[in-house]
Amino acid sequence: MTDFKLELVVLPVADVDRAKTFYVDKAGFHLDVDHRGGEAFRVVQITPPGSACSITFGTGITDAAPGSVRGLHLVVADIVAARQQLMDRGLDVDEVRHLTPEGWVNRPHPKRSDYESFAGFTDPDGNSWVLQERGFGDG
Repeated sequence: MTDFKLELVVLPVADVDRAKTFYVDKAGFHLDVDHRGGEAFRVVQITPPGSACSITFGTGITDAAPGSVRGLHLVVADIVAARQQLMDRGLDVDEVRHLTPEGWVNRPHPKRSDYESFAGFTDPDGNSWVLQERGFGDG
């Protein structure tokens, strides 16, 4: 079977400069490209630290409504440390939580098992992100 590598996700935003500031200056994503092709076209490409997949947003690249992307996952080895790092950079990140038979509980999974602990944040347009822990506990 041929490899199908996801390398780029398009994120709809209302204000390109505001989004660039949020993702690069606050979230700490790496700026790969900021290219203008006249007034009607601009593409900004960013990459989360350690990720093989990049994010792009801009002008003239999508007709999706700003803020319409939900649940992009960032997988991290230590969700508590990752959440704190983002908060130290000025992001508002939800409490770390895990699901029990009774519902959601605000704290990491007791065993810190893979795919069991989550925290979320949104960008200024309302696009939502989920931190998901993998690789910390007994997996």
